[in-house]
Amino acid sequence: MSEHMQNYYGSLCTEMYGIREIRPEEYPLLDDFLYEAIYIPENVEAPPRDIIEQPELQVYVADFGKKDDNALVAVQDETVVGAVWSRIMKDYGHVDDQIPSLAIALFKEYRGQGIGTALMRQMLLLLREKGYEKVSLSVQKANYAVKMYKAVGFRVLEDREEEYIMVCDLV
Repeated sequence: MSEHMQNYYGSLCTEMYGIREIRPEEYPLLDDFLYEAIYIPENVEAPPRDIIEQPELQVYVADFGKKDDNALVAVQDETVVGAVWSRIMKDYGHVDDQIPSLAIALFKEYRGQGIGTALMRQMLLLLREKGYEKVSLSVQKANYAVKMYKAVGFRVLEDREEEYIMVCDLV
């Protein structure tokens, strides 16, 4: 990690939480965050946890740790409370084979505190530092996270029936 990134990590660390790269032994936590990343509208029952075993969702986490895989976690009191990760994959937010797709989630009790925004900004810096020109994601139009994505630099690339495909230019 570059000195710039280390300094930025340090500036994000507060008494409340810190942000760091995920450790290999923590990769299984991405399953938990994948489930948390599923948008569930108000008054709609959450799907069963085993929904993440479906192939279209496993693409986000299966065999994580390969060349183009990147992940950061938010940690509070030595507990991982959120994660943002990217990889080049044919997921819902796929644009092309050179652009990584991104997923982000926090446990419910940690949402709305700026942790997700800090995680996202840090991931954008990391991907820029690694030489990626863009990053993409898919988000349900009704998801409150759309506002945060726009605030950190994402724009709508494609407006689908119920979701947006968004990209952030990193160069």
